[in-house]
Parts: sequence; C-alpha cells; structure tokens
Amino acid sequence: MNWIFGTWPWYIAGPLIGLFVPALLIGANKMLGISSSFEQICVMVLPKEKKPTFPFDMAKNGWKLYFVIGIGLGGFIAVQFLSSSVVPFLPDKYFTDAGFVKLLIGGFCVGFGTRYANGCTSGHTIFGLSILNPGSLKATIGFFIGGLLSTYIAMLL
Repeated sequence: MNWIFGTWPWYIAGPLIGLFVPALLIGANKMLGISSSFEQICVMVLPKEKKPTFPFDMAKNGWKLYFVIGIGLGGFIAVQFLSSSVVPFLPDKYFTDAGFVKLLIGGFCVGFGTRYANGCTSGHTIFGLSILNPGSLKATIGFFIGGLLSTYIAMLL
C-alpha cells in the first residue's frame, strides 16, 4: 500500500483521469464539471418561488449532488486514512484577517471566472478539450493566464 501514499507519476495519473471522459460519455451519457454541480445544488435549496427561473430535474441532475458529496468524502478519507502525516485544512497564514481577505477575494475571483467562462477548470480542461470544444480551449488558456497572474500578484503581497 506504500504506492498509494506517494505522488503518482503523470503517465499513470493522466490516463486514469482521461479514462473518465469516455466512461462518462459512453457509460452514463454525462458531462463532467463541478461548477454545474454546485449550481444545481444551489437551485435545489432555493425557495420554491425562485425555482421557475432555474429549471431543475432531480431525476436528470440528482447524480451531481452525489458527485459533490463523493469529492468531499474522498478528500476526507484520503486525509484521515491514506495520509502518512497530518494534513492541515489550510496553512496557518490563512487563519489571520489578511489571510481571510485573500481567501474571500480569491473565492469571488474563481466564482466570477467560472460563471464568465461558463464552466470550471475540470469541465473545460478535462472534458471540454477532450471533445474538441473551441470555447474550452479559450477558457483553459484564460485559466492558465489567470493562474499565473494570480500567483505572481500573490507572491508580491
């Protein structure tokens, strides 16, 4: 079991991630993306009078709730049972007022970018590029440029 504790090489992790695309498309006729899952969860908890503006079909989109729960549960299991050392939730520098402000601004930027690009990095970069969606290529380039700029700015602060 020692192999699971270390970092997997790209030539194993990459193809495993890549296999999810045909598995979802062919096996389940589903598209991958976490931002649409969060959007559907928000629609599920909206008051009933707001739901007509956001159509939601639980039979068609209910799997997204389990997808998000599975991501959280998988992260918890990995940290609690598969980690060889203690993994903090956040680095200590984020438990300050300045750290909170950075997280808040970063969260708003990620949320805005996700809505503006009409999808998240997993949806566009993993799934959209694999089905040759031109918009996903533009979004992925934008994600990388934004990530590089954000890292540069964060290093200056």
